[in-house]
Amino acid sequence: MIVQRHDDGIAVLILNRPERANALSKQLLLDLRDTLEDLKTDRSVRTVIITGSGEKAFCAGADLKERSGMAAEEVKHAIKRIGRVIGEVERLPQPVIAAINGGAFGGGLELALACDLRIAAIDARLGLTETALAIIPGAGGTQRLPRLVGPGKAKELIYTADRLTGEEAERIGLVEVAVEKKHVMERALQLARKIAKKTGH
Repeated sequence: MIVQRHDDGIAVLILNRPERANALSKQLLLDLRDTLEDLKTDRSVRTVIITGSGEKAFCAGADLKERSGMAAEEVKHAIKRIGRVIGEVERLPQPVIAAINGGAFGGGLELALACDLRIAAIDARLGLTETALAIIPGAGGTQRLPRLVGPGKAKELIYTADRLTGEEAERIGLVEVAVEKKHVMERALQLARKIAKKTGH
């Protein structure tokens, strides 16, 4: 995790495993959990942005390479850990913006769904792709996605494991806005500053 704190009350959390498409390893989840715990009570932070390191991925979801070396009981714990940490993102008292700079699949999209607002690159790819692996979304995606796009569209996306572009995701209300990749962080910071001003009184 890289944590950048700005003077204007914004904290930017960067998932920093670009070589693994910022996949949620055990260590990254622990680091994210600890960071969220610190932010919870930090009154100087009024808005939080979560993004991914590198050009290609926001977050590819669970680290399946790491998981392949786990025993069945460890896998159960790993799945629960992802759900718990993503739940902590949703419960953070500050507004949270997902700056989706690249691919957001499986648990990566579930992480974005737990944020309050989502800004995506036009050409980012997003999807709850678990059914392609004969599993189902296990970190709240089956509940959070229907709230944004409606039950029918959510079922279609989950059953088919379809991947949407950022532009398509904006059209169905999965993200608030889609912009050119180079402008994703700039747009997220603009929105964060606007929110921070309103919550800083």
